[in-house]
Amino acid sequence: MVEVFHIEIKGGYIMEAFKAIVVKEIDGVITYAKEDINLSALSNGEVIIKVAYSSVNYKDSLAVMKNGGVIRKYPMIPGIDLSGVIVSTSSNEFMVGQHVIVTGFDLGMTHTGGFSEYACVPAKWVVKLPENLSLKDSMIIGTAGFTAGISIESLEEMGMSSQSSPNILVTGATGGVGSLAIQLLAQNGYRNITALTRKEEYKQKIMNLGASNVISLEDITSEKTRPLMKQKYHFVLDTVGGELLTILIPQIHYGGSIAMCGNVGGINFSSTVLPFILRGINLLGIDSVNYPIEKRNLIWKRFSQEWHIFENTIVNEIKLEQLSSVFNELQKGTHVGRTIVKLTD
Repeated sequence: MVEVFHIEIKGGYIMEAFKAIVVKEIDGVITYAKEDINLSALSNGEVIIKVAYSSVNYKDSLAVMKNGGVIRKYPMIPGIDLSGVIVSTSSNEFMVGQHVIVTGFDLGMTHTGGFSEYACVPAKWVVKLPENLSLKDSMIIGTAGFTAGISIESLEEMGMSSQSSPNILVTGATGGVGSLAIQLLAQNGYRNITALTRKEEYKQKIMNLGASNVISLEDITSEKTRPLMKQKYHFVLDTVGGELLTILIPQIHYGGSIAMCGNVGGINFSSTVLPFILRGINLLGIDSVNYPIEKRNLIWKRFSQEWHIFENTIVNEIKLEQLSSVFNELQKGTHVGRTIVKLTD
């Protein structure tokens, strides 16, 4: 436990010791635990936030693993998402008392993150919470929902529209990105939504989110993969990656697109040029980490309006000390829906 001391920050706010999850590397062994820390343990930034909620993503589970590829220096506070209230700022763009969101960039990687009662971040990472969206709502969305939103917007830019009733496939349907993507699509009038999952026991829950059909991997691998196969899907939102793409690419309709935003199935896949030059399909890479701040504001605004989907979202709310079990579920592939962390009472 670190020594408790007081720090005076702009506006006369006095901060004592507070709780955070700290990941350390000692003699090549990665450990993490809830600790008492103070402001000096946080990375530099113009905005200090009292964190209300964070969320738990697959990437966060990798952050506490050896060779997880997320944290690049130790000790580090993980958590790639947070929402909360500004308690101090040296930036003219923000004011004390404003409700804000921070996701992506280097948060929880090289910059202390959201699994902490306070965070200090650069002003250029901060998004003002839109009206009609609560701090809790924003973390139900988190990086997972934000990624789903970017994916859908990218597919819409390539011609996806509910008016044309396209056949849409969402992979990894029980995960955070997949489950939220299904809800977003259904909320906005898309009806032919096929969900791909290996967790058949959750079929009804997935249907309740808005999927019109739920299939397993066996359903799309029943025949030998060929360079060109029967055209089944106009648009695909893929959260899995790996060799699943090898199977899906030959099944995309002429002019269709795949938005790729995950790699839990691996980083490699194989293909031929034929689907691209004979059917004109498109592969769209989706990055939510360094997405421009101007566009971030527009995506979050959509979540406060036509993408307001919180009534049916599968959400589990936990405290910091319960993170370990959620990390284990994510690493084993048994986690379902969204888990958020409540930092303030």
